[in-house]
Amino acid sequence: MRLKGKRAIVTGGGSGFGEGIVRKFVVEGARVVVADRDQAAAERVARSLPDRAVAVVADISTEAGFADVVAGAQRAFGGLDILVNNAGVGHTPQALETVTDEVFDRIANVNMKSIYFGAKAVVPHFKQQKYGVFLNVASTGGVSPRPNLTWYNASKGWVITATRAMAVELAPFGIRVNAINPVAGETPLLKTFMGQDTPDIRAKFLSTIPIGRFSTPEDMGNAAAFLCSDEASMITGVAMEVDGGRCI
Repeated sequence: MRLKGKRAIVTGGGSGFGEGIVRKFVVEGARVVVADRDQAAAERVARSLPDRAVAVVADISTEAGFADVVAGAQRAFGGLDILVNNAGVGHTPQALETVTDEVFDRIANVNMKSIYFGAKAVVPHFKQQKYGVFLNVASTGGVSPRPNLTWYNASKGWVITATRAMAVELAPFGIRVNAINPVAGETPLLKTFMGQDTPDIRAKFLSTIPIGRFSTPEDMGNAAAFLCSDEASMITGVAMEVDGGRCI
């Protein structure tokens, strides 16, 4: 029960790594807002965790959408202790100059600007209570970029730098900020990154991961629970690779 009594928001909590984080947080004693733009997904996860999770449907790539999520946490739990910025989007493998403005803007809004909106909404509350934890889900792509995913890689590099900068600025207020860097996993984004899902392409991806398997939602939940717990009270500004050795 490492998160007993804690109140958390997990964006993109309706599937994939976000769902894994939600479920682990609940096991560890937290109450969680499952924030997702997919109403059916958010409600499915929340219903499976009665009295411990609530669904809030919102587009966190907008300031108003993120404000709705934070207001939902206030209504449901009376406050907030942890914000997990997990929601993210990618683009299919392609030459960097062929990515459209629309796709680029979507990546920037979801992967980067949502973290800015989350900070605007939550930092004043965390400063007032002199405690709070941010966890940003970045990617191994921000550390060791794959070809033909340039703008996705760049957005995750931004997340890592933002994490470190936030950690330095917010530490005097009792606020910790960390990130995790997953490798490709069995999530809705996997097919996007691969372009198409075939045994040959999967084998090529797996050949770059020394442990020999994809990341799982459970892997992300375990790492997130530790970094957001008081056991990690001396850890801030870290971007932890949860990648089976890919970035070595």
